[in-house]
Amino acid sequence: MRATALVAIITFASPAVAAVPTVLTGNVTKVRDGDTIEVGKVPIRLNGVSAPEMKEPFGPQYKAFMVDLVMGKRVRCELNGRKTYDRLVGVCFVNGKDIGAAVIEAGLALDCPRYSGGRYMAVETQNARSRIKLPRYCK
Repeated sequence: MRATALVAIITFASPAVAAVPTVLTGNVTKVRDGDTIEVGKVPIRLNGVSAPEMKEPFGPQYKAFMVDLVMGKRVRCELNGRKTYDRLVGVCFVNGKDIGAAVIEAGLALDCPRYSGGRYMAVETQNARSRIKLPRYCK
């Protein structure tokens, strides 16, 4: 039996916004790494979240946390109209909870203020700050 994922995309047009925000809902079919999930076949980069890469310390733990948090679950992603590599960029929610905030609160990632505008600074843990290096592009 083959499972298929239903993905809904809703676009809101606004003449004042250069990039058109879009809301995407669907089930997470894959956790690629620390900051990328796939909703159906659509890769989403979590905006403003700086997670260790898989080859770095804590990278595998972050991915395992993400798999437990979102794999197979319905999410709602507010995409900002930007793209990085093959991924769309946005803030995603599972059961109404911001996924980026959840992983940062768990001490497995940091706020990337250049892209988040400081959205997650208040939930960062001191432990994460001491063990995870913030990439230069986040500053």
